[in-house]
Amino acid sequence: MKGIPILIVFFIIFLAASLLIPTPMFPGNILSSFVRNIEAEYKVWLNAVFNAVFYGVILWLVFVAISQKFEREK
Repeated sequence: MKGIPILIVFFIIFLAASLLIPTPMFPGNILSSFVRNIEAEYKVWLNAVFNAVFYGVILWLVFVAISQKFEREK
């Protein structure tokens, strides 16, 4: 599949950013508010993984769309 390295890189970047930034980021903080009975440490990891998946997939889709546009122009 084309662009998998891009997806992995952005996933790792947003996972690290979500873990290192003490401020809750959208949309992970909304998911954390739905899950009430969870320990604080797990909530941080759940928030970080959800943010990484969400933003990683969005940026991967943007990369694929732009690369397809450039391929069609050739």
